[in-house]
Amino acid sequence: MTAPTSPRIDQHPDIMALRAHSEETTATPAAQAVEALAVLCGVYLAASPWIVGFNGFTTLAINNLICGVAFACLVGGFGPAYERTHSMSWAALGLALWTIVSPWVVAGSAAFITPAIVSNVVVGIVACLTALALAGLGVNRARRL
Repeated sequence: MTAPTSPRIDQHPDIMALRAHSEETTATPAAQAVEALAVLCGVYLAASPWIVGFNGFTTLAINNLICGVAFACLVGGFGPAYERTHSMSWAALGLALWTIVSPWVVAGSAAFITPAIVSNVVVGIVACLTALALAGLGVNRARRL
């Protein structure tokens, strides 16, 4: 005896409408530019200890490497699966805020290296703005539904 066939969940009209709205939201040039800027922000954060020259401060360098890779992975996942991942932009915002305060928290008394502070604060602010913009795309999309 075979089980009764039921329609697949991915064929449900609500799911299909959600996907269509998500594709519409991320297809705009502005959304793609924000996502690209956010990914570049994460890549720069990961490489900043070697670009700026504070790789001698191992804990801060490792912190930036991990946070940068995590940020880039979080925001890089929005494009192909925005309908399931747009809420992760709040986690990206948390990482961006951590980036701003991390020179003082992680490096402690060694945090008085101006290039590291300036780099982390600037990239943290840009990352905050891009994460908020990506979160805003999800809010705007939800209002239009």
